[in-house]
Amino acid sequence: MTKRDVNENQANEQAGALASGASEVISPAELAAKIGLGRPLRIKLGMDPTAPDLHLGHSLTLKKLRDFQDAGHTVIFLVGDFTAMIGDPTGRSETRKPLSREQIERNAETYRAQAFKILDRERTEVRFNSEWMNELGVRRLIEIAAKVSVARLLERDDFEKRLEAEEPLFLHELLYPVIQGYDSVALEADLEIGGTDQKFNMLVGRELQRHFGQAPQAVMTMPLLEGLDGVRKMSKSYGNYVGLTDKPEDMYGKLMSAPDQLMVRYYELLTKATPEEIAAVKSGGLHPMEAKKRLARTIVAEYHDARAANRAEQYFESKFQRREIPASAQVYRIAEDLWICELMKQLQFTPSTSEARRLVSQGAVRVDGRTITDVNFRFVRGEHKVLEVGKRRVARIEP
Repeated sequence: MTKRDVNENQANEQAGALASGASEVISPAELAAKIGLGRPLRIKLGMDPTAPDLHLGHSLTLKKLRDFQDAGHTVIFLVGDFTAMIGDPTGRSETRKPLSREQIERNAETYRAQAFKILDRERTEVRFNSEWMNELGVRRLIEIAAKVSVARLLERDDFEKRLEAEEPLFLHELLYPVIQGYDSVALEADLEIGGTDQKFNMLVGRELQRHFGQAPQAVMTMPLLEGLDGVRKMSKSYGNYVGLTDKPEDMYGKLMSAPDQLMVRYYELLTKATPEEIAAVKSGGLHPMEAKKRLARTIVAEYHDARAANRAEQYFESKFQRREIPASAQVYRIAEDLWICELMKQLQFTPSTSEARRLVSQGAVRVDGRTITDVNFRFVRGEHKVLEVGKRRVARIEP
């Protein structure tokens, strides 16, 4: 066996190990060839700062990036401050509202701080795509856009669906994947990692790199994590997320509210549980309540520490499992499901609907230990039991 054969075998082994847990790699041979170059690869992750919090859904990609860092490669954490002003149309049935410069800067600052809860700061290069996009000019943008056909862009599933439904599709939305793809050219990326919903945009990056004389980046897609509702992907805009910087008791309480059918999926994607442990969760050999508690403890300990996890569990058990709420807590009976803001007004916890909305959006409202951030949340009669607003306003709700 020649030295080259040994290197190729080693590269193939490394590529296979680093691809573990990915949904798809385009292509495994290209990734192995890049690893075989014997230099640190430049691995791109682009994130638009559309909300101030990263959540467990983001952690899947961030952990994969950390695997590459541990293998000696460099991660480029690209903050899409320019693209955030357009609004990513991925998965949208309507045009996304662009953010203001002030919102973008605020969110970008928290993104960076939160990403380093997982990424190695020493092997991370933080960049902003406004660095090159602000300097590009209209002429250059037209030259770049000329490399991608409209027919190619309309292959995107969400674009196609909107056209079929006769929903408006605006020119700036068609430019979004072109600009995201050009980011890979500007950064000379060897590999781009993102969720499965970003596959189209990442493939456009490969095409543009070829046009500009660069070796096309390999692409690795990671699974999308379902949110606490068990239906839609985890997202702050859906109010079904667990934030990486949530307080321990909030993180624990949210995970305890997840549907039982999500447990296997969460164990597989969010923990290092053994196949035997996952099989016990799947078969019911581990009681569903204990499975949730173990999952919640594991995740809280990962993002805080073991002591915080134990305190969060004790808080949950005392306050919600045993319903140990203050003796002075107001008892209120409802005859039907109620909008959370209306219930807060009826309890006189807030003087107005606008104040109730503000408290919900700020994360100051909890139902049965779970922080509620969706202003459209409805308190379900007979299912939900305890409403908390801030630290002192608590009510037990009965049918």
